[in-house]
Amino acid sequence: MTIRVLVIDDSAVMRKLLAELINSAPDIEAVGSAPDAHSARELIKTLNPDVLTLDVQMPKMDGIEFLERLMRLRPMPVVMVSSFTEAGSETTLRALELGAVDFIGKPRMDSAQSTEEYAQELLDKIRAAHGARVRRNATLSSLPLSPPPLSLQLSSAAAHAPRQTGRPAQAGSRIVFVGASTGGTEALKDFLMGIPEDCPPVMIVQHMPETFTASFAKRLDTLCPPRVIEAQGGERLESGTVYVAPGHSHMVVRRSAAGYVTELQKTPPVNRHRPSVDVLFDSAAELIGRYAVGVILTGMGKDGAQGLLRMRQAGARTFGQDEASCVVYGMPREAALAGAVEEVVPLDAMSRRVLSALGKAVA
Repeated sequence: MTIRVLVIDDSAVMRKLLAELINSAPDIEAVGSAPDAHSARELIKTLNPDVLTLDVQMPKMDGIEFLERLMRLRPMPVVMVSSFTEAGSETTLRALELGAVDFIGKPRMDSAQSTEEYAQELLDKIRAAHGARVRRNATLSSLPLSPPPLSLQLSSAAAHAPRQTGRPAQAGSRIVFVGASTGGTEALKDFLMGIPEDCPPVMIVQHMPETFTASFAKRLDTLCPPRVIEAQGGERLESGTVYVAPGHSHMVVRRSAAGYVTELQKTPPVNRHRPSVDVLFDSAAELIGRYAVGVILTGMGKDGAQGLLRMRQAGARTFGQDEASCVVYGMPREAALAGAVEEVVPLDAMSRRVLSALGKAVA
């Protein structure tokens, strides 16, 4: 079955280029293109596409406002394709929060990425979006599209003021390792919202370009009970802190004289990803063993499946998100098929299940 795509972009040159790249795949077809939200609305009615690619900066109505209305009235898979996905990471995170399945930057002449590599990434994201679960959410219109009032910003800042140093992770300490990809930004938020402030160290790999991971970590830090930071390498693992791998490097756990620390590696991509979930999970299997807890969340592909299997073989507790709650049931499915998943868990129960495995009281 051919995946029918509608391209929405205010640039005629970009619409033509994206359509050509899309049409290069035998299983995907660009059935139309629109320069603005009004034209897009009419074409959606007449063409009934399977997937939209959506620019952010458009005349009359920007892509974020259009996306908000679309996901409230006619939910469908959307891949954001815009320069804003690189220059405006906050805008991109907002699009994902509103229901966009994934994002990709516009092709750039100064990028090291070849046209063929870009086309493959774009096509992979469209295929994943086509198979994604998109749910109607009537409450989206009430979500703020602008920064919160200053009073709320101040209260949030106070709630996340510098905390006392947590307990350092030593031999025998429990550590949680989490991997995610497509759909993972919201899944990780939901997971961490259920994790207490005094949690064991949590190390996360979310497939995401390096221009986004710092903003993503800051966003999680304002929303979730534990402290959340983007790892810089060499941080001592402490209770109450979540470490997000930066988008430019693999992240692993290493042993030092002071206890366990983060380490960043710019070695080649694994499973086409850097950071890779497998690299993180392999380090957990090697060093932490039965004191580790592994969690694999929504995402396309197979990154993390073999690493989670090695964690389980080393005695770790391992959990995979269930199909019904995944945006894309790829990585958890591959892990389950490999025998890596001890227990399949819905997203809304994942934090409670992990806390139970850690031996912590669950409210």
